[in-house]
Amino acid sequence: MVVSLLPVIGKPAPDFTLPSTSGEPVSLRQFKGKKTVILYFYPKDDTPGCTKEACDFRDHNAEFDRHNTVILGVSTDGMESHQHFLGKHHLPFTLLADEDATVSKMYGVYKQRNLYGKKYMGIERTTFVIDKTGRIAQIYPKVKVEGHIEALLEFVRED
Repeated sequence: MVVSLLPVIGKPAPDFTLPSTSGEPVSLRQFKGKKTVILYFYPKDDTPGCTKEACDFRDHNAEFDRHNTVILGVSTDGMESHQHFLGKHHLPFTLLADEDATVSKMYGVYKQRNLYGKKYMGIERTTFVIDKTGRIAQIYPKVKVEGHIEALLEFVRED
């Protein structure tokens, strides 16, 4: 029997603490019992797909707020890059710096990637919805940016 350590719908989300653009370390456990968390992993600050995704979250932030949902973006970029990305695109949510990919590995999103035949390790765009009890409510693997926000909003509206 193989036991998976990766997040599974219905199971507790792995806790972590990471540096954040809010200036304070952020732990997943601080939201338990208070808010639904959208934890989205993205490959790199200021690249076309990641910028579109972040701006989609920005443009729908008020509706996520109405549904008591907090958005946390995670990449392996450092805090300086995150601060620039946040400011440039006026992002109203927190970005977390997972520079050594510890949390990305814990969530199973740090994988071998292939870009124009070149193989490298990086984040596979994935979103986790974590409910108020701290459990994984939904997983969106291999996210395509187009239509993703609408799917997330539909999910949190039903919650």
